[in-house]
Amino acid sequence: MTEQIAQPEQAVPSELATQRPSGPFREGDRVQLTGPKGRLHTVTLSADGGLHTHQGVLHHRDLIGLPDGSVVANSSGHEYLALRPLLRDFAMSMPRGAAIVYPKDAAQIVMQADIFPGAVVVEAGVGSGALSLALLRAVGTTGSLVSFERREEFAEVARGNVETFFGGTPSTWRVVVGDLVEALPVEQPSGSVDRVVLDMLAPWECMDVVADALTPGGVVLCYVATATQLSRVAEYIRGTGLFTDPEASETMVRGWHVEGLAVRPDHRMVAHTGFLLTARRLAPGAIAPSVKRRASKSSYGDDDVEQWTPGAVGDRVINDKNLRKRARDASKAAEGARLAAASRESEQTTE
Repeated sequence: MTEQIAQPEQAVPSELATQRPSGPFREGDRVQLTGPKGRLHTVTLSADGGLHTHQGVLHHRDLIGLPDGSVVANSSGHEYLALRPLLRDFAMSMPRGAAIVYPKDAAQIVMQADIFPGAVVVEAGVGSGALSLALLRAVGTTGSLVSFERREEFAEVARGNVETFFGGTPSTWRVVVGDLVEALPVEQPSGSVDRVVLDMLAPWECMDVVADALTPGGVVLCYVATATQLSRVAEYIRGTGLFTDPEASETMVRGWHVEGLAVRPDHRMVAHTGFLLTARRLAPGAIAPSVKRRASKSSYGDDDVEQWTPGAVGDRVINDKNLRKRARDASKAAEGARLAAASRESEQTTE
């Protein structure tokens, strides 16, 4: 049984959802404040709100009406740089129901899966909506994104985050609550999908319906956390005979400290977060040329497969109370974003 989340009345046109807000700060805007020691604070502006720290209070009313990139002092004279968050900043600071896809991986997914303007894209699961934001930007005003999520609570958090970032729900986006195996054949006709992105514990369980939904030449990309998951999904894809030989990679980003002649790598880096595996759908009846490989210890038995099951791999659990709080935070931020979007529309109409 699947349930499609109804689009709210404040859905925004796709062309508006692909643009970042500009102009002066308005009530309801999401703003990133950088303090004297480089500490970041992300707030939603309200007329009576304020950022309270042990160094004083920065009243939101002092920011409303100022241009992006302004510097404002708090009650103790400490200066804060105010900027609208970029997509990467927003993704890292937004309320989370499930673990997010990090910006470094989202960027690789958009490139490796070749997400293009006008593409019909399916993703599962939606998690907290971080990847959905990147995919919505990439499909542009003429494409579409259908996001599948098993848990309605996670879908609620994701919808709130997307509404907050875009100021409403993009008309190019649909969220379906349900299992991908059951819901995908109902939501998308056979051969109608250009790209499929799977961020789930056991993507091999969905590969048959994904193959049916993909157009010949379409791309499936799996985002998995462990080497055992990577191995199983790769072998399953090979075993179907419906795809090209899968390619796997991971992305590690290392920052650098650059100050005068003091140029060195940062002491900390974002290393492994997950593996990306991609393959392309073959034409019906086509058989991919065999790939010659050196002999290796690639055989495995039932005992090995048992170690790949979802129960053995493990799943991240979040308690219901914490999840409800995060859903409320996402909804509150979305309400502020809608207020800011309505203010911008009113200003444009007046002009």
